Formats: sequence, C-alpha cells, structure tokens
Amino acid sequence: MVIVMSSSASSAMPSPAGPRAPTGVVITHPNRDKAEVQATRAAVVLLLLVSAALVLIITIAGWNVLEGAVVVQLAYVAIYLTLAFYAARWNRGVLPIAAVLAVLLAIFSLVAAPGWFDRDKAGFAAPDLLDAGLLGVLTLLIIPVQVLLVTFAMRGFKQGWNVELERRDPAYT
Repeated sequence: MVIVMSSSASSAMPSPAGPRAPTGVVITHPNRDKAEVQATRAAVVLLLLVSAALVLIITIAGWNVLEGAVVVQLAYVAIYLTLAFYAARWNRGVLPIAAVLAVLLAIFSLVAAPGWFDRDKAGFAAPDLLDAGLLGVLTLLIIPVQVLLVTFAMRGFKQGWNVELERRDPAYT
C-alpha cells in the first residue's frame, strides 16, 4: 500500500485513515506486500472466524442445557469477530490479544468437552438442536483451531505489519 500526499493536503489535519504525511512524502508498508505476510493475515482472519462460528454453533445448539456460560461464549464470539475485523485491516496489535484468548478458549474447550460426552448418556437433559456427542466433537475441534490461531498470530506479530517507510516523492522535488 502506498500513500502519496499532495501539496494541497494539510499535514495538520488527520485523515480518517490516520495522521497524514508531510507534503511530498510517500509512505509505504513494505512487509504488507509479501505473499507470506498476506497469507498469514488471511489465516489469522480465517481462524478467528472459524473459532467464532464453532463457539456460536455450540452455544446455539446447546442453549437449553448451558448453565451461565452463555454470556462468556457470546462475548468470545463478539470479541473474535472484532479481532478478525482489525486483523483484516492490518492492525498488528490484536495479534497477541488473539493468541492469549485462543489459549484460554482452548483450555475452556478441553475442560468442557467431556461434559458434552457425559450428557450423551441416560439421565441428562439433551440439547435441542444437535446431539450432545456431536457438540463434544465440535468442542474438541476448537482446540486444534486455537493452537493454529496462536501459531499464526505469533507468526504475524513477528512479521512487522506496522513497519512504515517514508521517502520523498520524485514529483515534488
């Protein structure tokens, strides 16, 4: 991405996209053009969306038997969707937050999965929409997704999405 400022642009007024560069200066983000960095960003966004979808499916399908965790699960969905939005806009600051939340969600999933398999037996209330065994499998599926999310988020953090280079625009010399 290249930003070129014209002589008519005021450097004192910030633009909606952020602060403006001085007149005649071109700001580039060299690391964002690399295929590896773009693939990492796409993977992080995809993993955040998949995680949010899995949590939402489990929450909706098991709504009638969940006890008190609904608020936490819906908060995770909202936070993950927000993080995906900002990661898609090249915001590097959300990556460590996504990694920490992924570790917590993996722990929650590891603890919660046996409960879904136990609920598949006689004497327990059954979920309305999906079988409890299937919800257990979906809960276990969250764990490898979160491990991948941590891996790609930390990889993206090391890639320097925020690096900017300023150079003089030859048209203004």
